[in-house]
Amino acid sequence: MNEEIMIDCGEVILREYRMEDVPELYEITLQPEVYKFIPGAQATLEQRMNWMEDYEIPANKKFRSSMPALKDAGYLNLGIILKETGKFIGFCNTGIKDELPEPNREIGYAISKHYRNKGYSTLAAKGLMGFLFEKTVLETLNAVALTSNSSSIRVLQKCGFQHAGEMEIDGERYFHYIIRKKDWASNS
Repeated sequence: MNEEIMIDCGEVILREYRMEDVPELYEITLQPEVYKFIPGAQATLEQRMNWMEDYEIPANKKFRSSMPALKDAGYLNLGIILKETGKFIGFCNTGIKDELPEPNREIGYAISKHYRNKGYSTLAAKGLMGFLFEKTVLETLNAVALTSNSSSIRVLQKCGFQHAGEMEIDGERYFHYIIRKKDWASNS
């Protein structure tokens, strides 16, 4: 697959990061509601630009070229775009979580505080799940959420993830969730 990944999720679209997303991404990652639940999300604008150019955009190309097998796929980083306005309002990604037992591909997401409680995170997560289960060989998808992150936990439950346990990562307690392709298919 060589063309940019775009996933229509209803009111929002998921699409690969672009350099012009950096200012909005930077602003979102400065919001306490985001960095409180995503360790390492804070960065300077310059760091964010470097990461986008040197890591995130190349990672997306590598992910695309690894499809459908996902061998050495790494990360896929997608912006959540409000369809009505074209505004970048959050992000949704998938990557390997080393702290999880194999198969250890996970999904993650964050949305600007100005667009919360509208169902956009759930739409984005479901869209990425559908893409991964339909377009790749992926059979199992994981998610972790800080035990205090009730919003993320609700999103995962709405998406059909099942609680698989609790774990500690870098001194913080997380709930571990899992969904299998066969379970996703029977609920979609």
